[in-house]
Amino acid sequence: MAVAAEIVAGLAAALEGVAVPRVRALHLPPPSAAGSKDGEFCALELDDGAVGLSYVLLDGTLAALRAADDAAGVAGVDALQLAREYAGGDGRRRTIGFAAVNALSRHLFDRAGFRPADAIDSIGGLDPQAGDNVGMVGLFPPLVKAIVARGARLTVLERRAELAAAHAGWHVTLDPRQLEGCRQVLCTSTVLLNDTLDDILAACRGAERLVLIGPGASCLPDALFARGVTALAGTWVDDAPALCDALVAGRPWGRHTRKVLLERAAWTVWRSAAAP
Repeated sequence: MAVAAEIVAGLAAALEGVAVPRVRALHLPPPSAAGSKDGEFCALELDDGAVGLSYVLLDGTLAALRAADDAAGVAGVDALQLAREYAGGDGRRRTIGFAAVNALSRHLFDRAGFRPADAIDSIGGLDPQAGDNVGMVGLFPPLVKAIVARGARLTVLERRAELAAAHAGWHVTLDPRQLEGCRQVLCTSTVLLNDTLDDILAACRGAERLVLIGPGASCLPDALFARGVTALAGTWVDDAPALCDALVAGRPWGRHTRKVLLERAAWTVWRSAAAP
């Protein structure tokens, strides 16, 4: 079963027998935010206040969302019904479905009284050492220096050919086979939207640590941990109304969130303790 289907199935099982929240609103960034970090994500808000984020810049998704007026069409919809489109919709509906997955995951975390630990660094708990081979899937320029400064060799896998180049201590490649031999890998959570997670895991099967990073890495983690992901470095929304207001205005919204790190080992312990 594809990972998207497994994530949705896990949500459905966790929500069985309880009232499922409905969608309050879909919030899109304005055209004025184009080209900035503040224009990269949408926010889906549920009627219980939970918010889920999803990347909107894949293959013209944001323009398609605006053209279809999805923001008006999803209000009042059963959030699980919308989440199912993550596993079976087209690009734009898959994006909204993924936002619903993250929002419902937050709803479940809140119901259970669970919150991941705050992240202690910006690189997902990786521990690069001198001489290590470290992989990065998706170029995160602010994080490159943090890894290379420790003496590690960094291989960045990208899909954009114009970024392929060699630099001092690191290089950008289009070939996933170059991730073989990387002991630790930091991977954009966008792989959950473009159906490339399993390909990345196959290329990194020798890695001891593989961390998904970004606002999208905020879903129920069971299906991901079962596949070999070791941690999710996601985003925890502290002030949902303020985040939504800032996002639709094209203002920075990161101040209304915090970075968290959900480790596979910690989740397994919590799951065991929470089991009836």
